[in-house]
Amino acid sequence: MQPTKNNDAGATKIFRMPATDATSPDLMGGAAPGNPTLTIVKGPQMGSTFELTDDIVTIGRDPSNSVFLNDMTVSRHHAKLDLSGLGSGFATIEDLGSLNGTWVDGAIVNRAMLKDGSTIQVGTFRMIFHTNRKNARIETGN
Repeated sequence: MQPTKNNDAGATKIFRMPATDATSPDLMGGAAPGNPTLTIVKGPQMGSTFELTDDIVTIGRDPSNSVFLNDMTVSRHHAKLDLSGLGSGFATIEDLGSLNGTWVDGAIVNRAMLKDGSTIQVGTFRMIFHTNRKNARIETGN
């Protein structure tokens, strides 16, 4: 007697969600910070997030800075963020004469505009800037 072959054995099953059930609630909507943030994605303090509550934010190795980055590749007073224009949709970063420079989206800068998602490199630290402004919901009429 020959064993029966099961053509479905080991086959990948695909589940398709009906279109009427394809919506998902915004579970994190209330958890997002209301202020801009800098999140370290590479470097000694990887995973740390700084909530930026002032219009002028200083970055450096000196503990008096708003964003204290304790590493020798960072100057004592490395850079300054100006967030006062966020109401109009922009923020800026300025290098304060640091030894290793300030990089925005892969380019070395003296001063640059920041947008949501800009990458900032200061010494060995790579950070992502987020404005954390609530996205406007677009009604589609459905």
